[in-house]
Amino acid sequence: MSDVHEQFAVHPFPELAGLGLRLRPWDPESDADASACLRGFTDPEFQRWNTPLGYVRDIDSAREALGKRVAAATRGTGVSFCITDAESGETLGHIGVNEIDHVMGCARVGYWVLPESRGRRVATRALTLAARYAFVDLALHRLELGHAVGHEASCRIAERCGFRYEGTLRGAMFEAGRRDAFRDVHLHGRLATDPEPASAR
Repeated sequence: MSDVHEQFAVHPFPELAGLGLRLRPWDPESDADASACLRGFTDPEFQRWNTPLGYVRDIDSAREALGKRVAAATRGTGVSFCITDAESGETLGHIGVNEIDHVMGCARVGYWVLPESRGRRVATRALTLAARYAFVDLALHRLELGHAVGHEASCRIAERCGFRYEGTLRGAMFEAGRRDAFRDVHLHGRLATDPEPASAR
């Protein structure tokens, strides 16, 4: 595991390609990337289902959020991708392999898609690529995906990509827009030994 961790720390900013997508590192210095990040975090549908630990309300806070992702990649504890269209280069959303534990070989995945890019199976395709990367390149054993109970679209994406429903975590995430109230989370998991479903390819 230590060899994998060292390799990841030396090469923390990979690019992935396939399924019509290019997954590249976010650039905090890029105006376009900061703007896309801001749109993603302030989208009403995103805010309905997520309450990030850090507030993103303007370009400066968006740059700060992206900077934290770069720092996590440098430490080897997370890797974040800007999801883009392979042909046009259009930014479509975000996917991350987060909270990487190289000792236990596990991590958590999360994603969001910009409003104009929904309905194109962007999250499904990006999650498929990110899961392959996590299992093959990072040699992880287990990936977890959690979403607020009631978020049926995310539930379908998880199951389509081979992340089995494993149970409900009580009060495991903040209510929308609050940090003083909690809601339940559906936990999905996938192991490196699980087959990749044909529907995700």
